Amino acid sequence: MLQLTSVTKTFGGLTAVNDVSLHVPEGEIVGLIGPNGAGKTTVFNLITGIYQPDNGDILFNGKSVLGKYTHDIVSLGIARTFQTIRLFHDLTVLENVLSGCHCRMKSGVLTGMLQTKALREEERKAMIWSLKALKTVGLSGKETLIAKNLAYGNQRLLEIARALATQPRLLILDEPAGGMNEQETQQLVKLIMQLQSQGYTILLIEHDMSLVMKVCKHIVVLEYGAKIAEGSPEQIKQNPKVIEAYLGIEEEEE
Repeated sequence: MLQLTSVTKTFGGLTAVNDVSLHVPEGEIVGLIGPNGAGKTTVFNLITGIYQPDNGDILFNGKSVLGKYTHDIVSLGIARTFQTIRLFHDLTVLENVLSGCHCRMKSGVLTGMLQTKALREEERKAMIWSLKALKTVGLSGKETLIAKNLAYGNQRLLEIARALATQPRLLILDEPAGGMNEQETQQLVKLIMQLQSQGYTILLIEHDMSLVMKVCKHIVVLEYGAKIAEGSPEQIKQNPKVIEAYLGIEEEEE
C-alpha cells in the first residue's frame, strides 16, 4: 500500500532522513522505531506532505504523492495522529471528530447558505460516521464533553477517532501510547488490533517496545536518519545494531 524508495530529506546541513526505503503491505501493522532524533516523525511528515523529500519517491497504492498538499493526501486515504496532541481543545469531542469528515464533504458555501437536501444528507452521514468512530475508540457517551476536559489517554483516543473520521485506508500513528498509563496502553493495544481486523493498514511510531512487539509483524529501525535494520520482532530483538543503537540503551535506563 505504501512504498518509500531512497527517500532523503535535509534541513540545512542536517540530514534528517538518509536514503530510506520501506514498504507497508496492505492490511499489516508496521512499526517504525529508533532513538529520539532518528528521523521517524520526519518520515511521517514526508508521507503526509508536510515536507517534500530532496530525493526519492513515495508511492501510495502505486501512485506518487510527491508535490501533493496535505489535504489532498488525506483525501487519498492517508490519515495520521501527532506525537504532540493537536486537538481543537475548546470544541466538543463530537465537533473534533466531525472536523475529520470535512475532506469527504463536497457541499460548498452556496449549498450551506441554501441548506440544500444534499447538504443535509452529507451532514447526516458525517454525524453517523463520527459517532461510529467514537464508538470504535471507546468514547461513546462523551460526545458533548469539551476536548480539553478529557483525561490525557482519552485525548489520545480522540485524535485516533478524528483520523478515522477521514475514512482512511492507511492510518499513521505517531507515538499513540505517549503519556498513557499501563491500563490505557493495554486498551490501545486492543484498539490497534481491532482496527487491523476491520481492514485498516497501520504504520506506527512508538517507544513502548512491549506494545510494538505485540502488534507489529514487521519493524523498521532508524538511527541518525538511516535505516539500520528491518524484520520481524524476533529478528529486531536479536539484531546487534539495534541492541547497540536502541534496545540496549533502554535496558540500561531501566
